[in-house]
Amino acid sequence: MQETNQYTQYRLKVGVAAIWLAFAAPALAENNLPSLGEDASPMNVNTTYENHTVHRENAGLAKFRNTLQVEFDKRLQDDWTVQGTLRGTWDGVYRMNSSEYGKKAGGPVTIENTGYAALPPVPTNAGTPLNLPNVPFGGGINNPIATALGLPPTNGFGFDLTKNPNDGMRVLGDRWHATNGGVAFGVPVRPCDVDSRGCRDFGGYGNKKLSELEAPEFNSRLDFVRELYAKKTFRMADGNQLFVKAGKQQVVWGRTDLFRVLDVINPVDYSRNNIYDELSDIRIPMWMLQTEYRMGASDSMQDRNFQVVWNFDKFRASNLGQCGTPNVMLDAGCLMRAMSNLWDNGGTVANFAAGGHVATDFGPHQAGIRNVNLPEWSLQNTQLGMKYEGVTKDGLSFSLNALTYRSQLPSLRGINGNGTINPFTGVNGNTTPPYAGVPVSNLIAFDVHFPRVNLIGGSMDLQLEKLGAAVRLEGALTNGEEFANTARPELYSKNKVFRSVIGVDRPTFIPFISTSAATLLSAQLFYQHIFNHELNDGPLGKVGMPDWKDNMIGTFLIRGSLRNGTVSPQLVLARDFRAKAFAVSPQVEWNLSNDLKLTFGANYKGANGDDHYRFDDCRSCNPYAPFTNYGPTQAVGQSFGLGGIEPLGRFRAGPIGTAFKENDIYLKLSYKF
Repeated sequence: MQETNQYTQYRLKVGVAAIWLAFAAPALAENNLPSLGEDASPMNVNTTYENHTVHRENAGLAKFRNTLQVEFDKRLQDDWTVQGTLRGTWDGVYRMNSSEYGKKAGGPVTIENTGYAALPPVPTNAGTPLNLPNVPFGGGINNPIATALGLPPTNGFGFDLTKNPNDGMRVLGDRWHATNGGVAFGVPVRPCDVDSRGCRDFGGYGNKKLSELEAPEFNSRLDFVRELYAKKTFRMADGNQLFVKAGKQQVVWGRTDLFRVLDVINPVDYSRNNIYDELSDIRIPMWMLQTEYRMGASDSMQDRNFQVVWNFDKFRASNLGQCGTPNVMLDAGCLMRAMSNLWDNGGTVANFAAGGHVATDFGPHQAGIRNVNLPEWSLQNTQLGMKYEGVTKDGLSFSLNALTYRSQLPSLRGINGNGTINPFTGVNGNTTPPYAGVPVSNLIAFDVHFPRVNLIGGSMDLQLEKLGAAVRLEGALTNGEEFANTARPELYSKNKVFRSVIGVDRPTFIPFISTSAATLLSAQLFYQHIFNHELNDGPLGKVGMPDWKDNMIGTFLIRGSLRNGTVSPQLVLARDFRAKAFAVSPQVEWNLSNDLKLTFGANYKGANGDDHYRFDDCRSCNPYAPFTNYGPTQAVGQSFGLGGIEPLGRFRAGPIGTAFKENDIYLKLSYKF
């Protein structure tokens, strides 16, 4: 609590200092401080209430979110303007469907054991005749089964059921696939004040109690203050202008919808509605200082400006959703909570031993996520961006962008025996004879990092007058991103990535939709290429990087206008080509009046199936030679490629494929006061 209070006080001080700088610095240059005494105009206030109710197939109620949003702006003397947005939500789904998402979620689980009968769903969590005995951590002492399997008399298999009971659990990945011979383990799914197992702060999410899940804006980061900034345009003697905007805000660089290429300054809250809400509603505003030097026209340009953005806020990751909540992007929040619990308390892992056929009890500090290393809040960890933007004499709009920032997505770096317990010896690493000095590699134990990423890119808008269409282009090259990679001892690699998008928008008269108003047709094609991509053939399957080397995602929007613009039918189609997954989202928006709006829609997903997403899970990585050899020729840390869907198949399935069983129908009611 003391650290939180210090952070809040420090953030307020920095925010006040930045706003003061925005107000005062240009004026000091002119030796004329701005006067903020008398109002130049009355305050404008707009208030909106929205209810968003979602029913999900096989889950029931998945959202009953009530949002109250207040937007205000006030023009002050000397042309200063203060603007802000306050937003508070309360989602009743955690009480109205508590058996799926609240205090009663989950239960006892059955862990697959393909070599023998499935483990019983009783409060033992594990234990079969040919599995290591389920005894407190440090067990297996002089056990005849351990001896028969060639283990040392003392080993570290087994865990304490009083610390990790078989209750309040789901099987990892069961939201979107069956285990089917792969690895899986239990994941706690109840709010963290009800069940704290596996709860970690992953940069603003992952450790939330029930009240914070119900009302996520009311937290130590003061998220109910969605935006609050001051802005002014200073006019220079040479006719140029300096625009200054300081405070909590969104900075939008991109020209695309759904997926981001350049628009990466603000993290995104995917827990609100996955990728299906407008980015303006799910970007997480940050405390930033934004300046634009507007140079106007030149001999070859209609307009020019140069922008600098300084994000001085404390680091915030994109919110991928806490396990046990309705929207968990890539099911990643469940993977991270399950692996955190596995590290802290141990647990049963499906189909791990005996060539991938026998469930195995791991003890604490053997596998999973050990630490989450959030970037410290310091000057060197702030984020800085620059953009040059112009319009040519021919009307071509373009931008050149550069940004250095912290990755908003987590990277799992293998710790390779450093501080881990060797389950075969029961001690820290391979430090006791006769196994002293035996290397440990490709160990499935991790620390989470958020590496620094450098980005350069650009965008362009142009009009194709003969076709009556507008074209949007965007591209970015990043350096520093990290990806899972089972061919590396640390199980990750740094790779450069190129992303691009082309979008085409065209208003078109379609008689069967409307004879009086044009229908908007909008298509986008996103492309991603990973440089130095590693993917090799192992004896049992592919080894290396699960992410596709090259992938494309296409979207197509049809939006009509009926009854003088009061009724707007819409259809969105999306296709992830390499994942072989798709989404179809029809919607009808009806403006009953200037203040009251109803929206009814659905979201249906489909995917190719489990086998397409299977990938090396490092069961055959031989981390603890000689106990984990898959053959006499296998080197330490060499993966043979035995795979399943967990944990890396999610990166092949993508955001659509991992959600293909989450088919929703929804109703929104919005009223402006």
